[in-house]
Amino acid sequence: MTKRDTKGVQSHEATGPVALTSRHLLGIEGMCPIEIRSLLDRGHMFADNPHDGVSDALKGKTIINLFYENSTRTRVSFELAAKRLGGSVLNIAVAGSSVKKGETLLDTATTLNAMHPDILVIRHNCSGAALLLSQHVDAAVINAGDGRHEHPTQALLDALTIRRRIGRIEGLKIAICGDIANSRVARSNIHLLGALGAELRLVCPITLLPADIGNMGVSVYTDFEAGIEGCDIVMMLRLQSERMAGTETPSKREYFNLFGLDSGKLMRAAPKALVMHPGPMNRGVEIDSATADDVEKSLIRTQVEMGVAARMACLEALVTRQS
Repeated sequence: MTKRDTKGVQSHEATGPVALTSRHLLGIEGMCPIEIRSLLDRGHMFADNPHDGVSDALKGKTIINLFYENSTRTRVSFELAAKRLGGSVLNIAVAGSSVKKGETLLDTATTLNAMHPDILVIRHNCSGAALLLSQHVDAAVINAGDGRHEHPTQALLDALTIRRRIGRIEGLKIAICGDIANSRVARSNIHLLGALGAELRLVCPITLLPADIGNMGVSVYTDFEAGIEGCDIVMMLRLQSERMAGTETPSKREYFNLFGLDSGKLMRAAPKALVMHPGPMNRGVEIDSATADDVEKSLIRTQVEMGVAARMACLEALVTRQS
């Protein structure tokens, strides 16, 4: 079944809920393209019907948001997604929990498991934390970002945003620009967008390239304007200073001059190029305000909107598998 979105681009709907092959959603790596497309199709349907009660898949289910790192967009969108599907949501503020008293992740897992939640959504500063949690609980686990590893639902919402605006991902030239080495968003998008047939470029200083770049199947550019030349999508990433040693980049002003996006540099991209950013933005560091707020070229607000729809699809898929 197909329908037209508000931009006049044809989008595709899934005919019903998706059932994931895995009990958990820990990363995009290893997911098959058919499964990814099915989640995106279902996300389209939720985006078109955000308040219509088209699914009560989470009725009688309990979802716990366990966030060890600060978050606005991800935590709130998971909460909204679960509630729109009829679920009960508990947000655990780690700052006020027993974690601050020295409780380990495994002790927390044991405690939460005894309460019999259906889905645990975890964000953690350590890579592999979501996998570790999934091995010690009966609930399905969704990785909402673990260290430098992955952020699968962000990649799904980014892909959903692109498909709703352009209608496809296959064949698009997409530049992912900025702090690649520390970005779990970049890793998930490399796996997902590459699996769906996009031509990917990584654009950043050599000091911000991941060590395993040779295994990623992407082109690498250390010159910003050359890197975005002719690209359909320019996806900017923030500098994650909290994960840096302090020697990876020059001053913020110099970084913006070399690798920041403004309207002048964007002219090197394709004529109808679109701009994305997963947030939070450092305005004047990786992107200027005029470009970020350009209603014709910027998809940043749409990304936030699509976060709820994409996460509804993921939550529904996990409980569908459980039933």
